Amino acid sequence: MRFHAERLLQFLLPPQCYCCDKFLEEGQKGICPDCLSKIRWIEAPLCTLCGVPFLSRETKDHFCGACLTQKKYFTMARAVGYYEGPFREAIHRWKYEEKSYLTSFFGEKLTEGFHRYWQSGSLDLLIPVPLYSKRLRERGFNQALLLVQELSRRTRIPYSKRLLRKGIPTIPQVNLNGKERERGVRGSFHIQREEEIKGKSILLVDDVYTTGATVNECSKVLLKAGAERVDVLTLAHAIKNL
Repeated sequence: MRFHAERLLQFLLPPQCYCCDKFLEEGQKGICPDCLSKIRWIEAPLCTLCGVPFLSRETKDHFCGACLTQKKYFTMARAVGYYEGPFREAIHRWKYEEKSYLTSFFGEKLTEGFHRYWQSGSLDLLIPVPLYSKRLRERGFNQALLLVQELSRRTRIPYSKRLLRKGIPTIPQVNLNGKERERGVRGSFHIQREEEIKGKSILLVDDVYTTGATVNECSKVLLKAGAERVDVLTLAHAIKNL
């Protein structure tokens, strides 16, 4: 009912900014010019492995300190924008306030990011980072799956929503550091039907890359099941001290 009421209001009222609710002028779509100007899209130079952007614009792409000292199982991770300001607000509204109409906007931005770093023919399968069953019931949807479905529709790359499963609940990781997150997710993911993974080049999709602990653990499990390569694409990268 809430979804239908939301759609009806969208039809009756002028369109509003996804981030600040300001009514948009004719010809404007999605995000108002003020919010759009505050979104920082990730650009080079960045870490060639995890995709974190560097403060200095004078340097070239290279491994960041974390990737030099910590084992990464994925081959490459990239994100579309910084997890801050209006972009962070829009993601929060989408995940926690059931603003389902944002899915198309995020799918568009994710696809733009995909084409910046990959060619469609280089990947065999899209897989979302799964939610634990209880969390999925509470939220009602897996945001990573919605992104995968949008990306699959726009790129024609097939996806699977059931090959990678989260079988063990983990504590909320918002306030945990990198090492704590690694310990928290260890052993929580497993593969169903390993034969469908073997030899595949896989793109793992999630909404936000924070420390990378979750996608790294997922990548480890996928490689152990026989995947040839695992890359990662997220909407946003949470970057500290910027």
